[in-house]
Amino acid sequence: MSETVSTTGQCLCGAVKISAQAASRNVGACHCDMCRKWGGGPLMAIDCGTNVSLEGEENISVFDSSAWAERGFCKTCGSHLFYRLKQTGQYIMPAGLFADGALNFDHQVYIDEKPAYYDFSNQTENLTGQQVIEMFGMSD
Repeated sequence: MSETVSTTGQCLCGAVKISAQAASRNVGACHCDMCRKWGGGPLMAIDCGTNVSLEGEENISVFDSSAWAERGFCKTCGSHLFYRLKQTGQYIMPAGLFADGALNFDHQVYIDEKPAYYDFSNQTENLTGQQVIEMFGMSD
């Protein structure tokens, strides 16, 4: 289990404020096709668990992106806010929403969908899409 911290953040325009009580200090990159379409590149995110509060919910729009997850964004500025697992309510949130801290880039998921035009030099744990699906008990 990685160390967690209480942290706060916000979207680009400040219409949505975030408080995560148990955010991981570890950053992961998701290379799946949906994340790359959503943000134009890999999603660099932290696991914020389920104890997350969002202020300014009237400014949040949620997109039902798969059978097991939904994605939230700010209706005002378009900032990506979260990838949330439906079954558990677990929030995976872009690292850039939070103040820079002592974060550690330690894992990459859907590594088998990563395009050839970029590579990270960090030494990380790398999981395929199938391994992620099995780890979280999701099904296609």
